[in-house]
Amino acid sequence: MPGFTKTEIARLDPTGARANLVSRTLPNAAREGDILLVTPKSGESFAGVLMQIRRRGTDTAIQLRGQAMGTGVEMWYKVFSPQVVGIDIVWRRPKRARRARLTYMRKPKHDMGDVTKYVIDWRREQRQLRSKGKAARGDKSMGRKF
Repeated sequence: MPGFTKTEIARLDPTGARANLVSRTLPNAAREGDILLVTPKSGESFAGVLMQIRRRGTDTAIQLRGQAMGTGVEMWYKVFSPQVVGIDIVWRRPKRARRARLTYMRKPKHDMGDVTKYVIDWRREQRQLRSKGKAARGDKSMGRKF
């Protein structure tokens, strides 16, 4: 079965980016407490705090806690699902979490609340990096009409 699982993961994730995202050994992998932005194929993207990772081969899933309409919401996403277009790390927790499952984040004392300010800052930073990259390549268009 391990060979079958590896071939399925290779088929579902040809670049290996999603496998690296949930890796136990890589230092730049997502960890509990980080803020992630998941973009599905249909529907609206969801940002939330990574509460736990369930590693089960092709059924690997992540649980995010965010807010929708002012209410705390927890969502499970399959990492290797073709319905998920992208998973981005928006903010990294500065200090590692001391637990594998952050269920205590459900309590009001520990709840991070709405994470849209982190997402807005991250998108602004990504936009600036893209515009600097275009300027370095010498693109003259930069969205202006003459």
